[in-house]
Amino acid sequence: MTNSQKPKWSILIIVTLVSFITSVDSTIVIIGLPKIMQGLNITVGVGLWTITAYIISSTVLILPAGKWADTVGTKRIFILGLVIFTIGTVLCGIANSGLTLIIYRVIQGLGAALALATATPTILKTFPDNKLGLALGINATSWVIGALVGPVVGGVLISQFGWSSIFFITVPFALIGIIGATLVMKDEEVHNKQKTDWRGIFTFTSGLVAMMVVLSEGASWGWISRLTIVLVIATILLWIAFAITELHVENPLFNLSLLAYKKYSTGLGITVSYCIAYFSITLLLSIYLQGALHLSPMNAALLIIPLSAPQLIMGPLGGKLADYFGAGRMIVFGLIFLVIGLFMLGNLGSKLSIPAVVIPLIIISVANGIAWPSLAKMVLSTVPKEQAGSASGMFYTIYNVGRALSQTLVILVIEFTVPPAIVSKAIVGMADFSNLHLSGDLINSIDNAFHFFVAFFVIALILGLLLLNSKEKTNS
Repeated sequence: MTNSQKPKWSILIIVTLVSFITSVDSTIVIIGLPKIMQGLNITVGVGLWTITAYIISSTVLILPAGKWADTVGTKRIFILGLVIFTIGTVLCGIANSGLTLIIYRVIQGLGAALALATATPTILKTFPDNKLGLALGINATSWVIGALVGPVVGGVLISQFGWSSIFFITVPFALIGIIGATLVMKDEEVHNKQKTDWRGIFTFTSGLVAMMVVLSEGASWGWISRLTIVLVIATILLWIAFAITELHVENPLFNLSLLAYKKYSTGLGITVSYCIAYFSITLLLSIYLQGALHLSPMNAALLIIPLSAPQLIMGPLGGKLADYFGAGRMIVFGLIFLVIGLFMLGNLGSKLSIPAVVIPLIIISVANGIAWPSLAKMVLSTVPKEQAGSASGMFYTIYNVGRALSQTLVILVIEFTVPPAIVSKAIVGMADFSNLHLSGDLINSIDNAFHFFVAFFVIALILGLLLLNSKEKTNS
């Protein structure tokens, strides 16, 4: 490796380390939720909000973070995000109530948004097009490793040192990331000075929070209750205000001009459908394995490993395939098998069948390793590199919105046939199914939910086929 190559790969290592940290943190908290609820003496609803608060806060700053990266430099925003994330993580470990934990999770999420929104632009600006797919594939693998390590390490830490240890474990890695980024990332000369679209941030954030509160609490409040209706109206008005703001403000938060790139706008459509379908899998399986079959968190985590393990190889390989065969072809190829794998998962029974869980997960994992790096490459290499921060911010905002919608839709779909109180307890493995009929209803609902989410992969596939036939030229 030449001296000119070393900084390139060193930068990728630092960026990938940050993706790994945030993935570990996300999976550890889900596994540790029952113990957190016991330790802080909080309800299931408050416990679930420690997860929702992080999702919301890590979404709302992604768009402005992308803009700030274009105006003050990716290195500064990346390091600032890591510092805030580290502080928030330490505070989470010393939280003494459900309210303080939710507040600290918001801080943690804000830091994660700044770091992650600038991670991909850093890769885009560092690697040439013929190596971009490989670099993005390696970076995507870090999420997979985090998903593998998180549940196992979390189970060990919680049993030995208590719930607070699941936060402290990531702090040393975050500090390494801060030091490494300071040393190896390049300072940029930025001439793109723009004002921050604070009205856009306010209307977008308020609309997102209102929407998530409605989706999370609507079932318990009643879908036609006064509070639910008021929040639905508020959500609509805030989103309308956001759209009007973005059309008229000088430096919009959501750069609508980027949607003129057909492959970029179509790619965003694929991304939201893809994420809604993909992120339903882990939550549905967790409810099935822990809530319905009463497996321990460790045994449930071991059964879900096939969803992640093959991607250790397929992530980098999928990136190379995108570089060689073209991103569009690999997106369509991967989505075909994602549809097949998710449909197969919708045949679970009241007794555990390991092949019925493992075989579809392997198919999904391999297919995701092919499709996702290809999607990220195609979407983010379509727009000019000087707008990489804005494009990445919009991409990962759509990614996070899809992820948040996925988790909420999982609960809503199951609650069609199972009481909300039982579903909430099943999510954290606390449901007691003395009523076999109720247990059967839950399993049937989970099977139906898997088939419901297949539709989103089908939508993504249709958009992928349209994209494949597009004659528009891109930068890739």
